[in-house]
Amino acid sequence: MNPTDTLYTIAVFAENHVGLLNQLSIIFTRRGLNLESVTASRCSIPGVHKMTLTCYSDRPTMEKVIKQIEKRIDVIRAFLYTDDDIVYQEVALYKVPTERLLHEQHLEEIIRRHNARILELTPEYTVIEKTGHSDETEALFEELKKYDIRQFVRTGRVAVTKSPMEHVDLYLRQQEERQRSLS
Repeated sequence: MNPTDTLYTIAVFAENHVGLLNQLSIIFTRRGLNLESVTASRCSIPGVHKMTLTCYSDRPTMEKVIKQIEKRIDVIRAFLYTDDDIVYQEVALYKVPTERLLHEQHLEEIIRRHNARILELTPEYTVIEKTGHSDETEALFEELKKYDIRQFVRTGRVAVTKSPMEHVDLYLRQQEERQRSLS
């Protein structure tokens, strides 16, 4: 990674077909780009799924990547964003021994200070959840290390635009109008 590279968020709207993630990852691999995170789920448009990918690079390279992504047959549209264009979060789960939680007063203070919450408490382990940006989830991880973390996992980024409407909705409306004008 070049120190001048920016973290870009790519939103890909597509039909949910087998192999699309593989096709997308090949586009990044060919350019020697590493995906930092990948998430996928259905979106507000029936039958359409949204993949959110993050990658460090420069804008010209990422614009070429977007063009390549949009050539995929299952892809409806892809958009490139910087952190200023979106609202985003990640979810992290931390599993620590319950015994440590009960006997270490500082652990409860750490959980509160980081606005985390306890999801599950058993005699053997406690699962803590933290929602936030990656630096926030990583900061909690660093503090919990000394309490014998048994497991740690973090989702990829989920994001929505700061725009009043979803960009793909506008694109789909334009396509419908274009179809009507051709009929």
